[in-house]
This record gives sequence, C-alpha cells and structure tokens, in this order.
Amino acid sequence: MKYNKKITAMLISMSLSSISFSANALQTGDLFARGTITNVNPNDDSTAFTNGAFPNVEDNTTLGITLVYMLSNNIGLEVLASLPFEHDITVAGLGTVGSAKQLPPTVSIQYYFNSSEKFRPFVGFGANYTIFFSEETIPLLGGDLSLDNSFGFAVQAGIDYDINERWLLTADIRYISIETTAKINAIGSSNVDINPTVMSIGIGYKF
Repeated sequence: MKYNKKITAMLISMSLSSISFSANALQTGDLFARGTITNVNPNDDSTAFTNGAFPNVEDNTTLGITLVYMLSNNIGLEVLASLPFEHDITVAGLGTVGSAKQLPPTVSIQYYFNSSEKFRPFVGFGANYTIFFSEETIPLLGGDLSLDNSFGFAVQAGIDYDINERWLLTADIRYISIETTAKINAIGSSNVDINPTVMSIGIGYKF
C-alpha cells in the first residue's frame, strides 16, 4: 500500500513537472510579442562634405516592438518595428546642422537555445530596410537635407526569461548595417556609414 502511494505521488509529481515544462517550452506555431525600450547608437564613419567637414549622427532612444512566430521548437521568424527614431546630425565647427527621423524594419531568422527552459538565449540574422524622413536643417545653412534609404543586414544576440506561462523578460543587442548618402545643398554630400549598435530591454507576451 505504501509502495502504491509512493508510485502515485511520483506520477503526480512527474505530471506536474510535465505541465510546467509544456507551459514554458517554445513550440512550433507559438506567437509572441515583445515591447522594449530601444537605443540606437550609431558607429558612424563618414566621408567629408564638400567644405571638408565630417558629419556625425547622434544616438536616440524610443519604444520598439518585435513579433516572433516559431517555425519549429528552436527556430523563429522575427519582425522588428518601432516608433520613429530621431537623430541630430552634427558637424565639427558648426554644431548641430540638422536632424532626421528613421524607421528600421528588420526581418530575422532566430535560433533559440534551451527552448524548453525558462531561460532562453537566442541569436539571429536578418535583413534591414531603413527609411529616412522628416529631414531638416538649421535656418543658417539655407539648404535642404536629404538622406537616401538603406538596405543592409542585421545580426543579434539576446535572452528571454519566462516570468510565467504568458509573460517574459527580454534583452538583446543588434548590429545593423545602415549606409546612406547625406546631401545638404549648402555644404555638399557625404557618404555616411551609420552601422548602429541597437540595445533593447523590455517585456514580452505569449499569445
């Protein structure tokens, strides 16, 4: 009788563990979203404008969102979006000469390690298309600013941690290849390699 009770208790324990495991595991067809505070920090390397001055693109922070669909237990398809980032553009000796907004939609394939655990590191590789708009210059320059849109690659590494069956904590870092040509009527054009480091931290929800 005692033996049967022990077996029953063991089976119940295993069943509860299995339920807990299933609740936290990533599975084919899962869909989840992350909301983050995201900072774009350019590692810009630029050629000089016609007047010999080099532009510099400042960093900016805004709200980001990603949506992930699991193609298998370990492989996910991620779409990255955000509110617009607004960057000041400075030139040595002139200070801030203008600003521009950009949206960096990115699609990535991700691989999740430990997909059955609460703590899940992941890596990703994808394609980015950056759209620049609302370009402005200071009145003293007396010219218009324009930035070409950019197509490039993106790589990332991050971690997710399940708080419970639905909610999770998340953090990741990305490198995005963004190259554009900045044109200001008054001082010429410059090839600008922005190539930012993008850092995000936030929460996620599993549907």
